[in-house]
Amino acid sequence: MHRMHIIIAMDPHTISQGARSVKDALVRELALAGLSNEVKVVETGSLGIYNKGVVLVLFPDAVYYAGVKIEDVSEIISEHLLKGRIVERLQYLDMPAEDTHVDEKAPRFGKQVRVVLKNAGVIDPESIEEYIAQNGYEALGRAVTSMKPAQVMEEVKASSLQGRGGAFFPTGLKWSFAAKEKSDVKYIICNADEGEPGTFKDRLILEGDPHAVIEGMALAGYAVGASKGYVYIRGEYHMSIARMQRAIEQARSQGLLGKKIFGSSFNFDLEIREGAGAYICGEETALIESIEGKRGEPRNKPPFPPSVGLWGKPTIVNNVETLANIPQIILNGATWYKTLGTSASPGTKVFTLVGNINNPGLIEVPMGITLREIIYDIGHGIPNGKGFLFAQLGGTTGGILTAEHLDLPLATETLRTIGSGMGSGALLVVDDSQCVVDLVKTFVEFFNHESCGICTMCREGNGRLLELLEKITDGKGRPQDIELMENLANAMMRGAFCGLGQAAPVPILGCLKYFRQEFIQHVSDKFCRSGKCAIQTAATTQAA
Repeated sequence: MHRMHIIIAMDPHTISQGARSVKDALVRELALAGLSNEVKVVETGSLGIYNKGVVLVLFPDAVYYAGVKIEDVSEIISEHLLKGRIVERLQYLDMPAEDTHVDEKAPRFGKQVRVVLKNAGVIDPESIEEYIAQNGYEALGRAVTSMKPAQVMEEVKASSLQGRGGAFFPTGLKWSFAAKEKSDVKYIICNADEGEPGTFKDRLILEGDPHAVIEGMALAGYAVGASKGYVYIRGEYHMSIARMQRAIEQARSQGLLGKKIFGSSFNFDLEIREGAGAYICGEETALIESIEGKRGEPRNKPPFPPSVGLWGKPTIVNNVETLANIPQIILNGATWYKTLGTSASPGTKVFTLVGNINNPGLIEVPMGITLREIIYDIGHGIPNGKGFLFAQLGGTTGGILTAEHLDLPLATETLRTIGSGMGSGALLVVDDSQCVVDLVKTFVEFFNHESCGICTMCREGNGRLLELLEKITDGKGRPQDIELMENLANAMMRGAFCGLGQAAPVPILGCLKYFRQEFIQHVSDKFCRSGKCAIQTAATTQAA
């Protein structure tokens, strides 16, 4: 029995900051101090803390250290472990010394509430025993031994859980469509093809708590009558793939996947499919095409996957975050889940907080929290005393929120009133030193590159939008180009084949709505207030 655990974040970000070398130093110095049998070093996923170097936490003291280097290790051991004195110069104070709770089921970290991330940074993600010690697989055991599939379905429906992949479609309702289908085979697919720039929350869930996703998929399979599941992961997510594969093998060896789970008649197994990095494969039917070995292109709908999906069979496609919620709902009940968030949008939302923000990272907040609370209470405001310009909620296709929206509750019902939505999970904060037109051009460059080309509206539309924006930022734009761009964007939203083409114009239209004057300045005055566009160079050359 160890008196203390040193949990070290071992995700790609912290590894690049030297986490492996720090871990090796910890193991070596603990041995030299004769503490190897007393203190255990445990690798975990992301602790949600970014731009702070190597991060570790000492339990049960719940002291977080950040920016840890090899030369700091001996001091941590001699001062904290041997003398009981916190190394204050390394202490990260944004995490509390102790959890406070709404109840025992929802740990709070300040204004964060952890449901999906409750195990992230707490357990060893490569240990099924540690997951089980945190009530892991208890929900699955309860479901298959004492609940009928319809009861599991109804509990998820009653929770009002909305899909966290971006569309926020009611999860229980989607499941019910597949459950009604008569078929010898049904499938569950976990969509972990996280291609949205600035979004990495699904990767960190897989790296930090893979068994939660496995348990969620098994519960979904039990509810709809599926016996096979696929985890579709971006091929670049090497650690996610490795940890997920290890977790699947562990669950299978413990009888939690495979035949007669918990001694019941329920059979369910999983395998991983690696994506090739195509953004379009985040769309569920393009993902299905990819699993079938075809080019990743969206299908005509209807029929929809719950009726005709993978290899023509009923298929449920759920996002990583959605599935990670399921065990907690079955374990704690729909009534408990609805105490979190708002009445119309219960639960929590995981965001990757990025951009011009002092405290970026992975956060989980209750639905209904305001943008002001996220930026200033959790994110600690904007660096260098700059002002807030806008936030983009939900990735590159997300809506634009300005200063007038800082106190708007972030929930599907309130965002709908301004024509916006929650999106996939990225929250980009932009300060007032940035050029709106240049940022929009960056977004369109991405869409133009990632378009699958199946429909003219998206293939040609994004290309034409990019041409217009390049003209404007180069100082060659005409006043009519703004109207042309706006008309084209609206046409794409109406006529594109799939969600990529339909959503690509959203940030353009949002920025034109709130920052139209900046576009006019670029076109009429040949002026970029930020000085970031080539237009400034052109103007300076002309003046000279």
